[in-house]
Amino acid sequence: MILKRLLLALLFTATATQADDRPNLILMIADDQAWNDSTVYGNPNIRTPNMERLAKAGMKFEHGYLTIASCSPSRSSIITGRYPHNTDAEQLHWPLPGRHLTFVELLKASGYWTAAAGKWHLGDDIKSHFDHIAEADTSGFQLPTGDAEKAGKFIQTMEGDARSGCDQWIPTLKKRPKDQPFFLWLAALDPHRPYDEGILKTPHKPSDVILPPYVIDHPDTRKDMALYYDEITRLDDYLGRVMDELESQGIADNTVILYISDNGRPFARDKTTLYDSGIRSPWLVSWPAKVKGGTVSSSLVSAVDIAPTFIELAQAPSTSLFEGTSFAKILSNPKASIRSHIYAEKHWHDYEDQVRAVRDSRFKYIRNYYNDLPLTPSADGVRSPMFQQMLQMKKQGKLTNAQMAIFRQPRAEEELYDCQADPHEINNLANDPKYAKDLKRLRKELTKWQKTTEDYIPTVRTPDEFHRETGLATPARIRPRPSKATMMDGMLKGRVK
Repeated sequence: MILKRLLLALLFTATATQADDRPNLILMIADDQAWNDSTVYGNPNIRTPNMERLAKAGMKFEHGYLTIASCSPSRSSIITGRYPHNTDAEQLHWPLPGRHLTFVELLKASGYWTAAAGKWHLGDDIKSHFDHIAEADTSGFQLPTGDAEKAGKFIQTMEGDARSGCDQWIPTLKKRPKDQPFFLWLAALDPHRPYDEGILKTPHKPSDVILPPYVIDHPDTRKDMALYYDEITRLDDYLGRVMDELESQGIADNTVILYISDNGRPFARDKTTLYDSGIRSPWLVSWPAKVKGGTVSSSLVSAVDIAPTFIELAQAPSTSLFEGTSFAKILSNPKASIRSHIYAEKHWHDYEDQVRAVRDSRFKYIRNYYNDLPLTPSADGVRSPMFQQMLQMKKQGKLTNAQMAIFRQPRAEEELYDCQADPHEINNLANDPKYAKDLKRLRKELTKWQKTTEDYIPTVRTPDEFHRETGLATPARIRPRPSKATMMDGMLKGRVK
């Protein structure tokens, strides 16, 4: 806390001499969009013309990764530039404590007007880091209490496009002071569950859906995923509205837009997992004044790199508290490299689990600490038509080996994948002698990172809040959910050795 106050004091002192021609900064966050679910990243059947427009105007990153495939912990990691286990908000719904420094706080201290519009999901302690907040109503995808909870039903209070979480994006952009640079945290609710029919005049058809091999090809699954496609297109429309507004205000050239997702799609073996379908993100950057349009970078970047990047672009003093590295130099040289590995972790998200992973440009190593537990999707995924149909097919013995992965007990303690030859990460090479050197190398790299970042595996497990087959609430579910400090009081931590 003392270091945080000293840094902010230095920033306030430096602000008086700071140039006013610094770029405006916009971080746009999709809610549960897989990295490859757009035309930009190879799915020709999802209508995303504005993502194409953004990519043509700037740079597409092929290898952008998140530190966790879980909504609120991912956002806490992004805004602090720290790995989830160092935010005190690594479990779903744990609020980010105010003692943690955020890059938004630094931007505000350096003279930026800061605002957030849309999904919040970070708790109350850091709201003061923003000059303006227009928080979206999230009742539409938070299972309520009482009789509705027992029935697994949602109570939707928003109507129409407000359910996208994006309806305050343009009003917030219009509120900005005209005499200072700004930062906008624009966070959608799309394409998070639950889904509504009829949100587009021309909805996607079940036949449009491209299914990965670990998901069953069933009419219920296709209908479910087609509705997910619809929400991506609705979100794409709001991206276009923001780009149009920037142009109408005459500030598009000197405005940086970074478009990402907080985690992968809310389907089996995607969201909450450390496979690429869970942690790999769309990563599009536009800055017409500085970034050449239509460029592509294959360099590895991580969510912890966003904070130091925005601070560098804002010409503000950085801090050693950030655990990432600025990727600003890649924006002028797409072949530049800032890291050889990315790291990710999994913690409690509706259900208990502890997983860690490391990935280089080709291989990924995954360590399952609670491998006695199945790879159950998030609770909304469990309640989905897809998962419920998979349960029926499991009982009938009709699932393939890849589709059985979410039910298997115990799981392998270690997993190794050649992500180039096996992009869906189906064939575990951990026991293949041909890859023994790669296994040893990445195992060592993960251990090194865990020690460096003081990672730990809890010795006491957090109870599941939902049934693993029905998705209905268990007695362990309490709302509002207690903070980490409350829940962990008196619990011992097992340090990585």
